[in-house]
Amino acid sequence: MKVYGHPMSTCTRKVLTTLAEKGHEAQFVLVDLMKGEHKQPAHVARQPFGVIPAFEDDDGFMIYESRAIIRYLDRKLPGPSLTPSNPQAYGRMEQSISVEQSYFTPAAMKVIWERFFKPHMGGGTADEARIAEGLQGVEKVFAIIDPVLGKQQYFAGDSFSLAEVSWLPYMEFFVASGGMELIGKYKNVAAWWERVSTRPSWKKVTGR
Repeated sequence: MKVYGHPMSTCTRKVLTTLAEKGHEAQFVLVDLMKGEHKQPAHVARQPFGVIPAFEDDDGFMIYESRAIIRYLDRKLPGPSLTPSNPQAYGRMEQSISVEQSYFTPAAMKVIWERFFKPHMGGGTADEARIAEGLQGVEKVFAIIDPVLGKQQYFAGDSFSLAEVSWLPYMEFFVASGGMELIGKYKNVAAWWERVSTRPSWKKVTGR
């Protein structure tokens, strides 16, 4: 198995976390974004949209898009299931993945870009209006999920699932962008973050 990606990529980290949770290793093939390798023909043959990651199975099967890859790996590989068998828990998992993709991540990335990536890339002064807009969007999401996480330990219920895998990379960068102050206002979100961010799989992926 091969993962083509970058260790700082949020989407690559979803795939690596899933592998770690399942107790499996894959060969990591670095795609150097700074050199534009993701736009080169060799990588575009694996990922036609020219982004990362891409995954190659032992039998040569290729798949791209991180959310598709993690679902594929969870279904294919032996190890603890990250997809609930209970229909309602499964629905909650998929709902939470959709909330992450549609509401949390677009808002959080405004903050992450301005506070984390822009300074590291020499992009100039942070756009405070954009940060404020992003924080407002994140807070709306936290206000909705906090009561849910007060009733159950994880998004799907009592078990860690692909929903957590989907949220982890963006939460990590949000925290690195000064987000803990806002997280701390929502005790159930904060407790959930403490639970998931200290898992061995996530520590392995982030090199902690």
